[in-house]
Amino acid sequence: MEPAREAILLRVFIGDVDRARGHALYKTIVEAARTAGLAGATVLHGPTGFGHGRHVNSDFNVDAPGNLPIVVEIIDAEDKIHAFLPQLDDLMESGLITLEALRMFRCGRRTIGESAGASAQVAAT
Repeated sequence: MEPAREAILLRVFIGDVDRARGHALYKTIVEAARTAGLAGATVLHGPTGFGHGRHVNSDFNVDAPGNLPIVVEIIDAEDKIHAFLPQLDDLMESGLITLEALRMFRCGRRTIGESAGASAQVAAT
């Protein structure tokens, strides 16, 4: 296990109908994060929520407006996250961004960039 290091958790709160550059906003954010060289991104789909418009959106309610919540989480070093923020601002028409300081560490035996298939190949040779 690597020693713990300081990092920033970036959370982007948007809706699943939000778009950027003709694509789903969450997919565009993930691709922009990958292109920017950030460590990784995770998209979390929420079954219910509400935002500034105060309308409850829920996949359990057929009368809901139909804009379910999505959270995109990205963790990396503070300087890399702050450098990425202007790109997010350009992509987003509306939404909420939060930043949270944390300590992170990697565990396991895989190295960064190594896939499960690659480690299986190495083990077989």
